[in-house]
Amino acid sequence: MRQFVELAGDVRDPYPMFAGIRAEAPVLHVELGAGALYRHDEQAPRITSLFTVTSYELAQQVLTDHERFSSAANAMTVGSVIGHSILEMDPPEHQGHRALVAKAFRTRVLEQWSDAVIGRCVAELIDDFVSDGRADLVPQLTFPFPMRVIARVLGLPEADWPRFLRLSTQLIAVMRNYDGAVAASRELRGYFGEIIADRRRFTRDDDLVSQLVAAEVDGRRLSDDEIYPFLLLLLPAGAETTYRSSSNLLFGLLSDPGQLELVRADRELVPQAIEEALRWETPLLTVARLATADVELGGVHVPAGSFVAVSLGAANRDPGRYGSPELFDVMREDGSGLSFGTGIHKCLGMHLARMEMRVLLGAVLDRLPGLRLDPEAEDVHIHGLIFRSPPNLPVRFDPA
Repeated sequence: MRQFVELAGDVRDPYPMFAGIRAEAPVLHVELGAGALYRHDEQAPRITSLFTVTSYELAQQVLTDHERFSSAANAMTVGSVIGHSILEMDPPEHQGHRALVAKAFRTRVLEQWSDAVIGRCVAELIDDFVSDGRADLVPQLTFPFPMRVIARVLGLPEADWPRFLRLSTQLIAVMRNYDGAVAASRELRGYFGEIIADRRRFTRDDDLVSQLVAAEVDGRRLSDDEIYPFLLLLLPAGAETTYRSSSNLLFGLLSDPGQLELVRADRELVPQAIEEALRWETPLLTVARLATADVELGGVHVPAGSFVAVSLGAANRDPGRYGSPELFDVMREDGSGLSFGTGIHKCLGMHLARMEMRVLLGAVLDRLPGLRLDPEAEDVHIHGLIFRSPPNLPVRFDPA
């Protein structure tokens, strides 16, 4: 893990690099020598051969071929912090587990969260600055928003929110502080244990933990040890990517006032704007797979046991798939990207994430008239090579 952080670095615009790699070698082979990729202890397996996939077609091929490209690679990354979760499972384990946790994300459940949870969280955060005429939308809105949604969805007491926010922030900062993330994971596991035990005694109708406790398929239910990792996974997979997706969406609209006005004038464009933002600036640039057998990929021999890094960011800007892929265009008609993945591991929470982005953008357009980037702000930009989003989004608007 630490070694990967050192390799990753941080850049503002990786896309020219991705384009160069794609043009020269859509499957780039890198020998790591004696080093180990994603090692978090001395017993972890050494991965010395890395293949990076940068074209849309080949990315889709890897993500849909779960037999030859295993999701067990995630056990060496996020799995080292949150435990054995659906993210690293392959069939047949994956199907049974997904069927159980998917019950907590049914349309009926999501709809009951739309106003009571998601709309309420956005409204509370905007209330705090709507009369000021200016704000930084990242720390004041997009970052705390999904964390607050998750706290309410889990049915956590409001008195526990500060502790939950502190530990969640520590957990999702795993790329910067691995030891701190492990400590946060341990404390959150103990806290969630108390919550799960309470829901097993007194099941409720309106929270996610109760849904997971009550879920049953063919007479099987989830054990505590299966619920813990899923709850922990909500933080990096739900809070981290959703806050960055919302930030990128607002950045794209604010950076091009013409695009913002199109959406403001026609709210039916909101879903398109969301899909375009997810494609244009993917919140998580890369997902991992392990080759389970020798395989030919894009004319390149990939030996069994190799680590395959699928660059979602590069695939989403492949000119072989999209016209003018570098442009943020809410009127784009050539399809959405791979930000939520594809195949059997397509993100289970994608409908919730889209709903959160839709409700947030609607509230911003309704309650912050005259919204624009702060003309006094300097160097507002998106950066990152693992996760991408703007660190700040200073804006002005007409105060309420």
